[in-house]
Amino acid sequence: MADLTELEKRIRVLEDIEAIKNLKGKYLRCLDLKLWNEMEECFVEDVVADYGENMHFKGRKAILEFLKGSLGQDIFITSHECHTPEIEIVSDTKARGIWKLHDYVVMQPNSTMTGWAHYNEEYVKENDEWKIKYTSYTRSFEEWVMKKPS
Repeated sequence: MADLTELEKRIRVLEDIEAIKNLKGKYLRCLDLKLWNEMEECFVEDVVADYGENMHFKGRKAILEFLKGSLGQDIFITSHECHTPEIEIVSDTKARGIWKLHDYVVMQPNSTMTGWAHYNEEYVKENDEWKIKYTSYTRSFEEWVMKKPS
């Protein structure tokens, strides 16, 4: 039977995993609703993002400028969903995660993109809150639909 210290440690790990899930949920909500100021809270200051070829960014400001510039326009409507998290608590202040991504992007007025990918992320705990330290994704498939103008 586990002693009280071991049980406390196991509970802390479960609480950390849930906090990281909530962090990812907040990030996705802010992305789709274009809540850039609130999204800023998801990252550490020196966060690194790798979104694919020629899309490498260092620092919270650079990432937010990229996201605003690429998806912040009114012609874009997005839906991002992450599923099947694989979260590993490495220490009291470090964790890693892999997430299955499904995203749908409407580029008004005439095209859509549906994509599938896997996020790979690293997290750190700052002031008792989990934040994204590194994020990247690898696309496995994209489907583009271009509608003919009427």
